Amino acid sequence: MSLSSTEKGIPNFKKIHIGNTIKQSVLENKLDDFRICNFMQCTQDEINEMYEKESLDADVLLRWSKLLKYDFFRIYSQHLILYSPPSKASSEQEQKSSVLPVFRKNIYTKEVIDFILDQIDSEQMSKLEVIEHYNIPKTTLYKWIRKYRS
Repeated sequence: MSLSSTEKGIPNFKKIHIGNTIKQSVLENKLDDFRICNFMQCTQDEINEMYEKESLDADVLLRWSKLLKYDFFRIYSQHLILYSPPSKASSEQEQKSSVLPVFRKNIYTKEVIDFILDQIDSEQMSKLEVIEHYNIPKTTLYKWIRKYRS
């Protein structure tokens, strides 16, 4: 399997093997090898090597995302949401300007919400541990529980 999975089939975003994930998507979409090689401008052997790689260059991943019509970068975004340390909100950081776009970290997808709720349901983590570990507001967690576990 591409991402390590929990028993209920909810992806675990901690360990990512992007090659396996892409291969799984190719199989699900039943894409022809000739079309893949044509689009990716490489040989079948090079495609098979990509399936074996744990990570790929961003430009290659972008091509796969376009071909398979799936945002593979979002897998890494979900990893950052779940496993990056919470940012410190200091006045020093707020005044620092950058030409890079600023993204909100607290945008959670359904997959991430399911993953977090599964941690609670399987008793791997308590609600308090989830709140502290993933820096999720208590009210947000309880809204998710009411909405998705009713």
